[in-house]
Amino acid sequence: MPVIRRLLLTYLSLTLVVLAGLALPFGYVYQRGEQQHALAQLEHDAETLAAFIDTAMRTAEQKQVDVLVNDAAQRWNAGIDLTDAEGDPVITTRTDGSPAPDLSRVLASHTPVISDISAGRMTVAVPIHPGKPSQGALQVSVSSAPLTARIHQFQLVLLGVSVAVLVCGALIALALARWIGRPVRELERATRRLAEGSTTPASTTTGPPELRRLADTFNTTAVRLQELITAQRSFVGHASHQLKTPLTALRLRLENLEPDITAGGEANLQAAVHEADRLATLVDTLLAMTRSEHEAAPAEPVPISAAVTARAAVWRPVAEAQSIALAVSGPDQVTAQVIPGALEQILDNLIANALDVAPAGTAVTVTWHVDDDGVELHVIDAGPGLSAEQRVRALQPFWRAPGARTGGTGLGLALVDKLADASGGRSRLDAAEPTGIDAVVTLRA
Repeated sequence: MPVIRRLLLTYLSLTLVVLAGLALPFGYVYQRGEQQHALAQLEHDAETLAAFIDTAMRTAEQKQVDVLVNDAAQRWNAGIDLTDAEGDPVITTRTDGSPAPDLSRVLASHTPVISDISAGRMTVAVPIHPGKPSQGALQVSVSSAPLTARIHQFQLVLLGVSVAVLVCGALIALALARWIGRPVRELERATRRLAEGSTTPASTTTGPPELRRLADTFNTTAVRLQELITAQRSFVGHASHQLKTPLTALRLRLENLEPDITAGGEANLQAAVHEADRLATLVDTLLAMTRSEHEAAPAEPVPISAAVTARAAVWRPVAEAQSIALAVSGPDQVTAQVIPGALEQILDNLIANALDVAPAGTAVTVTWHVDDDGVELHVIDAGPGLSAEQRVRALQPFWRAPGARTGGTGLGLALVDKLADASGGRSRLDAAEPTGIDAVVTLRA
């Protein structure tokens, strides 16, 4: 719907601009034309009446002059003022009691016509005889209400036509917007389905040709992407068996060689066994990272206290062997949204890293609490710690701290970050006080 609304708003805005650019000037030109036409007609009538009055005055027919003025005033519903050469009123048909008009400009400047529209009246002043100012002047004033009514009527018609054009434009714009927006919405739905793992293609039968071609390209890309994901998942599944089996066999063969190894070769044999174990751990970790990236398992609620207590029980003998205390503290009845098996792997990697760097006689503390961001899980050690730059780089695959013990893979913290992200959370490394690392994993409550 937002796409249709934006397209519709664009079309209607363009239509309004075009209508305003045409209707407003047209209405103004019509109004000016009507006013000029009405004044020209009134000027013509006034000059005609002045000519008849001039003829009557030259024949000294004063009664005829009165008849002409009164008859014209009645027919035109006008107020007529006739003055002599000095500007004094001779005849007036106005009954409003207003003062006599000043026609000195017409008499003095020999101006043939003075016309005006103001205060709801149209007024025209002309000399009785254009070449003889001594004959006097004539002013005719009529109501401009009929003219205003015609102009308003035309403006209403123009407004009605504009509204009709706007409505037609809106209907056409709505049809065009739906025609363009339908394939866009279909592509949006297909993209959402693709993110959820569905391969239902987007429709390519409606909309502009460009969008249909885009939908075709998207469908091809989606199919190719699904094929690649399926192939990679298949590889992960097979690799977990094809790699672990020969590694296990290699370790057994190395152990079986122990009776045949002289005393001087035992150290090399133990180093080979250790490297085989390290390679097996590396394979397991890489497979776990690959699964966390490609398996879209839904998160589920997991009790934090039970999971931490269980993993601490597994690691406590290792900690006691290194003279390190493993402490656990946090509120009960706290659950976090985690993909299946992720919390146990997160705890194992964080506790293992903490035990590797913690000096003997110190403690590794596992705590958790709930805040506005969710559930925060902390694993704190008292080791040498890392710099701010190193704490950021430590979450990257295969990065190892300077002076780290041999045998590590550099993938433990990277796997923690991947699993936290796959569960909708995040991870970071903070500096502990007075020394060490505070590994923080934030999960959805």
